Amino acid sequence: MRGSRKSTSAIFEGMSWSDARDLLRLWREDNERKSQDVVNLWETILSKNIFKLGDERLLVLEQVCLASLDTNRLDIADKCLQSLAAEFPSSLRVRKLQALKLETLEKYDEALELLDSIIKRDETNAAPRKRRVAILRAKGKHSEAIKELTDYLKKFMSDQEGWQELCDLYLLEQDYARAAFCMEELILHNPHNHLIHQRYADIRYTQGGFENIELARAHYSLAFKLNPSSIRALYGIFLCATNIAVSPKATSPKRKEATKLANWVIKELSKRQERQNVEDSQVAALEGLISSVQLAASA
Repeated sequence: MRGSRKSTSAIFEGMSWSDARDLLRLWREDNERKSQDVVNLWETILSKNIFKLGDERLLVLEQVCLASLDTNRLDIADKCLQSLAAEFPSSLRVRKLQALKLETLEKYDEALELLDSIIKRDETNAAPRKRRVAILRAKGKHSEAIKELTDYLKKFMSDQEGWQELCDLYLLEQDYARAAFCMEELILHNPHNHLIHQRYADIRYTQGGFENIELARAHYSLAFKLNPSSIRALYGIFLCATNIAVSPKATSPKRKEATKLANWVIKELSKRQERQNVEDSQVAALEGLISSVQLAASA
């Protein structure tokens, strides 16, 4: 790691300050963090040429501050914060950076107080509310984090990251019904994302029960339809089909259909065996399982 950092710094040393500025600008526009590279660029080039950046100087200072907090370079973060606070002493963006620094130092109570002051000044500011949730989760206060995030999503219902985070928190609490509800919200926002359907199916399968298994099978199938290369979705279909095939709640036609579906999965995996490196032992294990399922279904 150290060698790679040195070699990267050596590459940056040959760059002009304008090239370095353009590279940071590109990363900002593409929303790429690249924290260690940003810090290296700052140390080797831009810290000596900061006043050449004009109005862009403030954006660069903010970018470098975030990168230095990511890489635990608090010396650089302090200098950036001092420069930004001197120019904008009452800026909410600067206060948010100060709260992030307190988080880095694990001074969570102080960070929460600072975030509260930001929210009081601007209740429409989503970022500090989400940081509050992150701090509460870091402190292990999952119930408080859930309450905070639930209140947040009442005002910002289209925040997909918020729904994903709330789902994670519910899963930590093993509240699968509410976690499934969060995934249903995500499906409404992004119905063509196979990973969302797959995760929703995982949750329903974990919940168990005939109705949930059927629902899981439907969403594993949809995930596979959206992404035919998903081996994970195929395994999910197989597990659901075998469960349905032996369920006393399933009708005879449903059992036959589920057994047929499980056999189809095995054939599909066999076709992909060489192409996608599915091991022989995995297919053999599934074939053994489907044999026992067929015996149970016919009993």
